[in-house]
Amino acid sequence: MKIAIIGSGLTGMTAAWNLRKQGHEVTIFEKEKEPGGLARGFREPQWQDSVECFYHHIFTGDSDILSLFKDLGVSNSVEFRSPKTVMYYRGKFYPFDSIPSAILYPGLGLGSKIRFGFVGLYLRLFSPWKEMEKVTAEEWMLKYAGEHVYRSMWEPMMLGKFGEKYAKEVNMAWLWARIHSRSTSLGTFRGGFQTFINIFSEKLIANGVEIRFESNVTQIKRQKESSITVTADGKNDDFDRVIATISPAAFSAISPDLPADYRQSLLDLKNMGAVVMVLSLKHPLSPEGYYWYNLPKSEGFPFLSLVEHTNFVPRERFGNETIIYAGDYLETDHEYFSLPKNELLQRVLPGLKKINPNFEEDWVINSWKFSAKYAQPIPFINQSEHIPSIETPINGLYLASMSQIYPWDRGMNYAVRMGNTVARMIG
Repeated sequence: MKIAIIGSGLTGMTAAWNLRKQGHEVTIFEKEKEPGGLARGFREPQWQDSVECFYHHIFTGDSDILSLFKDLGVSNSVEFRSPKTVMYYRGKFYPFDSIPSAILYPGLGLGSKIRFGFVGLYLRLFSPWKEMEKVTAEEWMLKYAGEHVYRSMWEPMMLGKFGEKYAKEVNMAWLWARIHSRSTSLGTFRGGFQTFINIFSEKLIANGVEIRFESNVTQIKRQKESSITVTADGKNDDFDRVIATISPAAFSAISPDLPADYRQSLLDLKNMGAVVMVLSLKHPLSPEGYYWYNLPKSEGFPFLSLVEHTNFVPRERFGNETIIYAGDYLETDHEYFSLPKNELLQRVLPGLKKINPNFEEDWVINSWKFSAKYAQPIPFINQSEHIPSIETPINGLYLASMSQIYPWDRGMNYAVRMGNTVARMIG
């Protein structure tokens, strides 16, 4: 069959890889100049490695992407490390990435630590997510972990991730999936994930997949029973099957033949956007070697989390520059999306000074701003009942988006899983 895939993120590329192996003729339409979607990266001339526009890593249990690495013959380029994660408490940062560090953390009393430990163990070992989606994360955690544990440990993350508007409405299945599937050991790809994406796209092309870069799809329309027409930059092409790996809202906008009820199910889905500032600095921000800072916005930090990438991948890979991410999930009409980079940088800098009092603005060598308005689906009560089917009501047309990986959280592994799933459905 002739198959079109809209989007060259990991879902689209994985689907293309599987479908091409089955003998299908595959064309990928990508509106950007390079592949990768939200996993794409960039590299300065003095750097050996690329840096992701939106920080990524994988976990030891991420079987789908690890299997893909093996299939592509690149498993030996995957590196796992255990960087330091810290929590903010009364003006100081405390490690919170192991049982000994959790025991020493002063923000919880002994009884709260025991409840925190047992709840975490239960969520990691058991999988009752269908029941958990019937209640909010706040309700469940207040009942089983207790108010102090929830307010201290989980509520700041929920507020940072979903904002005041949605934090109390997110169901417990989402939080279960986040805890259940993660490991303290984190994985990266030698050279950066853009290096992997480049290898992947080269292998796709070498195996006969056509990738049309800077190709903006404006319409998908079923013209006759046997084919679907894809319109990109004013040119029409007919295909037997079409897979869209874009956001549900964007898919709705370019698919005029969708039935009203299915279209409404797409438009009813809610999501948060993401804004990330990447900075290169002359000096390390954390002399202690901290990697991931969990930051409560209630303490005045202008971002949800700070990631010191060069406490995960050595500074030597970046010309001895320190690479940090200051990231936030925001409602899609937030001013940060339209704020010029230099103005946003001025919002970020006081937060860095709060983390390290020795920080000065002249430490900044360069900065980059990246944003995406479709970055984090919002899972409400009984979300599984509202997830649109991958196979749309239009014969031969499929939607494979991050909104449909539920209950799992967004991430590279589940983008690959979605690509595997939609490829199997087509056969």
